[in-house]
Amino acid sequence: QVQLVESGGGLVQPGGSLRLSCVASEIAFRIYRMGWYRQVPGKQRERVAMISDASTTYADSVQGRFTISRGNAENEIYLQMNSLQPEDTAVYYCYALSNFGQGTQVTVSS
Repeated sequence: QVQLVESGGGLVQPGGSLRLSCVASEIAFRIYRMGWYRQVPGKQRERVAMISDASTTYADSVQGRFTISRGNAENEIYLQMNSLQPEDTAVYYCYALSNFGQGTQVTVSS
């Protein structure tokens, strides 16, 4: 089963930036499609951004502020988050092959 490990979360002030990273291991081939979800307590997990060889897609709430990209290593992705707002506070999960990582907390607060 693929293992997904996220990093890069933390506390940032409104208007600030963070970059999340995710590496997939225990996999012997290049994963075509990977992405990011987020979840706040009491709400459903929300898709934030997805990347494939053909396209990138974003939730309306992050369009123009977040950028998903692939890293130099195989099966590595990033999520660059700019102009962060308090409503972006959530646990962010990497997603691939119907699996989620353990999540990394992002808190936007002054």
